[in-house]
Amino acid sequence: MRTRFWLIGVAPAAFFAGAAVAQYPIMDMIAQRVIEKYQTSTCEQLWQSRGKPASAEEQRAMSVLRGDPQMRQAFFNQIAGPVMNKMFDCGMIP
Repeated sequence: MRTRFWLIGVAPAAFFAGAAVAQYPIMDMIAQRVIEKYQTSTCEQLWQSRGKPASAEEQRAMSVLRGDPQMRQAFFNQIAGPVMNKMFDCGMIP
């Protein structure tokens, strides 16, 4: 009986999480690139890139995210964990 209630709670959440990713395939690719950048970069590389201006490609992506709050929320939900963990490990956040 307990398993049934667990499935009732998890199934809709999994469906909506998958729907958010499927709704924005370009955003999903950008998010994966951001996650890869943080996972493959050393702390020194991240510190050095911290003050540099965004590339033209990054600026376009940011303008799209600024114009679509739902896409922005889905993007942040996807990258938050991996990026924040790396920043914490590198001493970039307290």
